Amino acid sequence: MGSCAAPSAKGDDKFITTDYLQQCREKDRRFVVSRVLKPEKERAQLSLLEGSEYDYFFFVTNTTLLSEKVVIYYEKRGNAENYIKEAKYDMAVGHLLLKSFWANEAVFQMMMLSYNLFLLFKFDSLDSSEYRQQIKTFRLKYVFLAAKIIKTARYVIMKLSENYPYKGVYEKCLV
Repeated sequence: MGSCAAPSAKGDDKFITTDYLQQCREKDRRFVVSRVLKPEKERAQLSLLEGSEYDYFFFVTNTTLLSEKVVIYYEKRGNAENYIKEAKYDMAVGHLLLKSFWANEAVFQMMMLSYNLFLLFKFDSLDSSEYRQQIKTFRLKYVFLAAKIIKTARYVIMKLSENYPYKGVYEKCLV
């Protein structure tokens, strides 16, 4: 394994950038370190270690983007990977259900449509405290529930229990 030379370390309060050249590699690799102040609630928690009021994130890149742009780029990429993981595990997108390629493609397209509708509903109708919930949790809270369907001459009514804790979400969506 080659040795590393660190010719420069530039930084401010939030970002530190260091360029490394490994002798075993042809290209430089840039290490970007992002320091983010933890929320007040997390900083109030006592810790055995000093200096734990910050979260540190490390990125290795070969781009020439500004440090801030590198952090934004990789955060978006990580978020996209979380969406892929959620679709794979919660929607079973990774499984081939049928023998025909085209039938599997149609099933996959329907799964992705339902996943995108779920995301649209989640960001449009749920509180910001519930953005992080995954599809399995969503189904348990909002889909698998006891309700009574009442049909009258003009209307179809879904009656939820008075004690149902998420009734406000349904009412918010239907208005």
